[in-house]
Amino acid sequence: MDEEEWLGRRFEEHRAHLRAVAYRMLGSLAEADEAVQDAWLRVSRAGVDGVENLGGWMTTIVARVCLNALQARKARPEQQMGWRVPDPVICRASDADPEGEALLADSVGLALLVVLDTLSPPERLAFVLHDMFDLPFEEIAPMVGRSATAARQLASRARRRVQGAAVPVDTDLARQREVVIAFFAAARAGDFDALVTVLDPNVVGRVDLAGVGEQRGASAVARMAISGARGSGSLLAVLVNGAAGALVVENGQATAVMGFTVAGGKIVEIDVITDPERLARLRLDLASLSS
Repeated sequence: MDEEEWLGRRFEEHRAHLRAVAYRMLGSLAEADEAVQDAWLRVSRAGVDGVENLGGWMTTIVARVCLNALQARKARPEQQMGWRVPDPVICRASDADPEGEALLADSVGLALLVVLDTLSPPERLAFVLHDMFDLPFEEIAPMVGRSATAARQLASRARRRVQGAAVPVDTDLARQREVVIAFFAAARAGDFDALVTVLDPNVVGRVDLAGVGEQRGASAVARMAISGARGSGSLLAVLVNGAAGALVVENGQATAVMGFTVAGGKIVEIDVITDPERLARLRLDLASLSS
């Protein structure tokens, strides 16, 4: 076995971990895959002479690729809206598949990914690598071009932002599903009052649809839900980033992914993806998800 083949096998052993790092950094499954592939090209060109910790070295390469991607993303038009629905990890309602479990090992919900999107690229890198993957600040510092102390401060600022936005999310999936079922029943019946009762007063609803965008408050989100429920297709219960969610299915195709964050028996956040191109990139297998 030559060195390139050996290195390729070692890289494959670390791929799931590297993809998990990239997903937390980017909140995009497609961009995470691109980052991992880019990292492989860099790894294969660099060789491993003098590398003592292969996994850590590969992680830093992926992180640098992601940092560049985050910095480039800032100039994109959709970022000017101030919000972004992250790519969801979708599994069957009954259980999570091994790949999904690897991506969500730290229960990375959509709500957390939305908060991570508000951080600066260096803050996000420092927080993800240290708080989620235990990399020491001495290794993080060169990636952001700062001292270890400054890298620690970046992570601290990010941590305060994340903790400040955190809510005590309900972890009981059965209870989550009850709330989500009540939401859909009220929305499809056009029952505004019933909808408001399952929504937190400060609920946030995000839809990647022109003219909708981000809505805040129970009344605004209830009106959005009733409007969106008109003429919609059937519902398929799924797990969206480990929490109760649903796919809207019409003519055998998923037309929307809906992720819910439930806290205190109320829905505090709804994230919806309807863009056909984004849905296509998710490669949803409805037969597998419904089995």
